[in-house]
Amino acid sequence: MSLTTLLFGRRLASDEEEKEQIGPFSGIPVLGLDALASASYGPEAALTVLLPLGTLGLRHIVPLSALIIALLSIVYFSYRQTIVAYPSGGGSYIVAKENLGTSAGLVAAAALLLDYVLNVAVAISAGVGALVSAAPSLLPHTLGLCLGVLVLLTAANLRGLRTAGLVFMAPTYAFLGCLFAVIAIGVGKTLLQGGHPAPVVAPPSHPATLGTASLALLCHAFASGCTAMTGVEAVSNGVPAFRKPSSLQARRTLSYIVASLGILLAGVAILTQAYGITATEPGKSGYQSILSQVVAAVVGRGPFYYATLTAVVAVLLLSANTSFADFPRLCQLLAIDRFLPEPFIHRGRRLAFSYGIGVLAGLSAILLVAFHGITDALIPLFAVGAFLAFTMSQAGMVAHWNRIRGKHFRLHLAINATGATATAATLVVIIASKFSEGAWISTLLVIAAYLIFRSVRAHYEQLDEAVRAHQPLDLTPPPPPIVVVPIRRWDLVAQNGLRFALQLSPEVYALQVILDDPRVEDLSGEWRELVEEPARAKGIAAPRLVVVRSRYRRLFRPLLRFVTTVAHAHPDRQVAVVVPEVVESHWYHYLLHNHTASILKWLLLFRGGKGIVIVNTPFYLYDAPKAA
Repeated sequence: MSLTTLLFGRRLASDEEEKEQIGPFSGIPVLGLDALASASYGPEAALTVLLPLGTLGLRHIVPLSALIIALLSIVYFSYRQTIVAYPSGGGSYIVAKENLGTSAGLVAAAALLLDYVLNVAVAISAGVGALVSAAPSLLPHTLGLCLGVLVLLTAANLRGLRTAGLVFMAPTYAFLGCLFAVIAIGVGKTLLQGGHPAPVVAPPSHPATLGTASLALLCHAFASGCTAMTGVEAVSNGVPAFRKPSSLQARRTLSYIVASLGILLAGVAILTQAYGITATEPGKSGYQSILSQVVAAVVGRGPFYYATLTAVVAVLLLSANTSFADFPRLCQLLAIDRFLPEPFIHRGRRLAFSYGIGVLAGLSAILLVAFHGITDALIPLFAVGAFLAFTMSQAGMVAHWNRIRGKHFRLHLAINATGATATAATLVVIIASKFSEGAWISTLLVIAAYLIFRSVRAHYEQLDEAVRAHQPLDLTPPPPPIVVVPIRRWDLVAQNGLRFALQLSPEVYALQVILDDPRVEDLSGEWRELVEEPARAKGIAAPRLVVVRSRYRRLFRPLLRFVTTVAHAHPDRQVAVVVPEVVESHWYHYLLHNHTASILKWLLLFRGGKGIVIVNTPFYLYDAPKAA
């Protein structure tokens, strides 16, 4: 078994794709971790904004959470309709493109791709941050841990969606089971004790009040809390990943994810208010996450506390997997429409979109390295991309129902119109309240991505026009080319190139550039005996030797100058450069050579001109005669 097979599994045939498809049970870990993990930082983000109010801020967390859950419900019903109407997946991009136009679709795609990249960096950073807070001795290794988790996620996804679902299943359901248990116990205690339960471990104390709740502050808290909704669109983007009937399986998965997220958001809001838990200042001494305080207040700091926090950290680390499932699929759709490079279209050895996975991993690694593994500054950028995609998708569905009509179309249109209005209003609030915190960066990045899409498409259109054939095949024989064979010294490699060159044309030049290598001798004195006499005996024109002495020890400039000079002197003929090259028997032998042939081919390709043809004559070392 090769190392590649051991790491990534055996290569799958295209007709084995059905085996890699998933159901709801696996779909939640694969496509729902982003949404579920946001319950860990969404409520905390809102409470952090309310810190200036002290404990007075707790009065607002339940109404704010109720508003977010209501918005989540609207988006949920809207995306259920999208899944049925567009079972091929693509989510916001396909819906917006087909109903609002290509430009709208590209804006939605740019917003989604931005959201996916940010999600990977922020999720991994948040998970490692939680781990480091529990084990401070790991703090100097934060970046290394982040990159290590990124490598593991990348490897798991390169093995295919089914493998990723199996790997992430245990931590996902441990996370849900532990937090559901905490919420059930906490709510039960709250009801039995008249709404004011005694905490097992008291949360940090805060001043009763520090200020008043202005409308701007509440809007800011709402906008921050809306980060809890990122990732909800993932299922509609990945419908083809499900077993048939894929639309039904996707809708069930979306229902389970949204119901679980709603319970988590409601439970955390109720328990924080009941137990008097407020946010602590991030990055300051004594910081505790909201979930840590809630679990400690409800069940204490025993084994269950540590089991729950372990599950929370694991899910935070793995929540980036949602991006690995959807980013490559969206890139494939864009590449099919020629807005991204063609390699995004093709599947790898395990039927995963390996190129898209690699690009996502690379972009995320750049962010992690740039921010040294601490990406809190990127969180304000999060919700902009998600809600822009929500809005474009819902507006597209409104146009969809208005166009196709059909049974109950007014009801469907009303649901999506409500969703579009609600998400658009939320997007305005998010941009207005978070503009100075980085929302303007998101806007610029979306515009930049849109321009990249358009430039890629323009390149492909220009290429198509340049290579389009307007006439049948022209079989008029061209004049024989002028052949140039660069040689270093007289050996079997040079002979191999010259023999092939003489089959192409009677006009062959052997070009020898003399540097300062004492092992290389001028062939002028031996050329008659080695080449001219054998050629004359066979009745063919002998190759002409051209020797160039490079005063400044440059090899490639004299070669290029000679080839281009010949090409300019004969514009009606092609110049074929035959490049002899040794093929080693083992890859590590290439470390011993300077790769002159490869560099020369590259230079000729990009700097030689359209009249120059490059021909490689490999000399296989393992076929060479053995020395006596």
